[in-house]
Amino acid sequence: MQNHAYSRLGISVAGAAVPSPPSSPRRAWGRRASAKGGWSARASAGAGWGGGAVRRVARVVLAALLRRQAVFLFAPLLYVAVMLLYMGSISLDSVPRIISRPAPGSLYRSPQLYTRLRADMDADNATDALATVWRHAYRGGVWRPCISNNTNGLPESNGYIYIEANGGLNQQRTSICNAVAVAGFLNATLVIPNFHYHSIWRDPSKFSDIYDEDHFIQRLKNDVRVVDKVPEFIMERFGHNLSNAFNFKIKAWSPIQFYEDIVLPKLIEERLIRISPFANRLSFDAPPAVQRLRCLANFEALKFSKPITTISNILVSRMREKSVENNGKYVAVHLRFEEDMVAFSCCVFDGGDNEKKELDAAREKGWKGKFTRPGRVIRPGAIRMNGKCPLTPLEVGLMLRGMGFSNNTAIYLASGRIYKAEKNMSPLLEMFPLLQTKETLALDEELAPFKNFSSRMAAIDYSVCVHSEVFVTTQGGNFPHFLIGHRRYLYGGHAKTIKPDKRRLAILFDSPRIGWKSLKRQLFNMRAHSDVKGTEIKRANESVYTFPCPDCMCRSNKPEHSKSILAR
Repeated sequence: MQNHAYSRLGISVAGAAVPSPPSSPRRAWGRRASAKGGWSARASAGAGWGGGAVRRVARVVLAALLRRQAVFLFAPLLYVAVMLLYMGSISLDSVPRIISRPAPGSLYRSPQLYTRLRADMDADNATDALATVWRHAYRGGVWRPCISNNTNGLPESNGYIYIEANGGLNQQRTSICNAVAVAGFLNATLVIPNFHYHSIWRDPSKFSDIYDEDHFIQRLKNDVRVVDKVPEFIMERFGHNLSNAFNFKIKAWSPIQFYEDIVLPKLIEERLIRISPFANRLSFDAPPAVQRLRCLANFEALKFSKPITTISNILVSRMREKSVENNGKYVAVHLRFEEDMVAFSCCVFDGGDNEKKELDAAREKGWKGKFTRPGRVIRPGAIRMNGKCPLTPLEVGLMLRGMGFSNNTAIYLASGRIYKAEKNMSPLLEMFPLLQTKETLALDEELAPFKNFSSRMAAIDYSVCVHSEVFVTTQGGNFPHFLIGHRRYLYGGHAKTIKPDKRRLAILFDSPRIGWKSLKRQLFNMRAHSDVKGTEIKRANESVYTFPCPDCMCRSNKPEHSKSILAR
């Protein structure tokens, strides 16, 4: 028999016909069924054909969907359709009701927590954090002030700079220190800054009412010329009216190079220029020579006036007397819970219509239209979760007791008029009965000369807080920023400041099941974190007034410097 090579075309290599490959079993089965004949065979074949047609249609549809990748579009629609059919078959009465729960940390529940934990707190009064609060030592060693003194004489002045310092006490302080830096860099003579009267602070105090003007001029004499007023021969050129002098409107955070390129030529031409307003008109980062002048002005040249220094020393002495059980150590707390701060925060505390009406009225009075303009959405819960709500007096007490400060700890409270003071201060006084303010420490006649001057009152608070063993900041702002830097400058580079994590506090104080031991453990960790962060080095875009290392301070011999600090 002749062999033939198989071809897919059914033709042999020699061109002779070759049998086709066998048909599929399915087709063969159909032919066999037809070949048998009869009604039953045809019926059976008809049923097979119908099932095969459905399967073929399904395969065609599925292939089309997969080929076009449209299955991703039809699958969700199919799922929704099935769910609608399913839900339509269930009675609505049997569907479980979904209960919306507020997010953790979004509500003010501190009073309930205090009521629940008070018995355990009172029973746990043995620990005394004042003796052990600061344990972390900076690995690079402690720091000491090292602002170098200029021994070279000053060249002839390029002219006079007159600035207006706006804002409150510490915003004005920023203006003064930056003005010293700019005047020194431009080799100009600085006129003692004028304090701009503001409708919020309503303090008409002048420079000499708050700072020791003679000390300021004397301490800067080798670096910057300072005069108390513009000379007469210069004023004649401007008709004895400072408003006739050229006034620069400078953008916030301008680099020092701007002053050299733009301001200096005009200064040389006019001999007198004004810069108003001047707060925050110099960038944080600047050459070492500029930073040195900032350090010199803030930490050495600016001393409070004699009346403020005298009353402050009296209050510090009285605080140490009240904390004799703790070797004269006391805690200072900067509490921002005045009505304007509470209103501005847009946070909800005890809730209710009365609180809402009061704070709405305060917002409209202080910031007309700011919070009611179209499109403005206020979410109090989100504000609280984000750590933006001011701590209440009760929360400050809970935090400090949880951090290990016993109820015999002397507390100095630096604050304005507390919102609903009688109600809100009561729990804090229960937790710390030795709490004092400048009003309770000083006699009425001692405080009378300062009472109607907000900046002078703030200067007293600042001075008492500087000398505390622990400073607690609760809300931020210029006051704690300057104070933290000043404490670093005085205490070997360590701020000795507790700066709580308010986002974490919001969750802790909103925990309905947390126990006293668990709360205390969390707050101890927060206190330890503040100890570690006490010594920090200035980074880019940070203020030298808050972080004086390394621009204003140098590393010193650790053992010797530690002894000098302990001796203070």
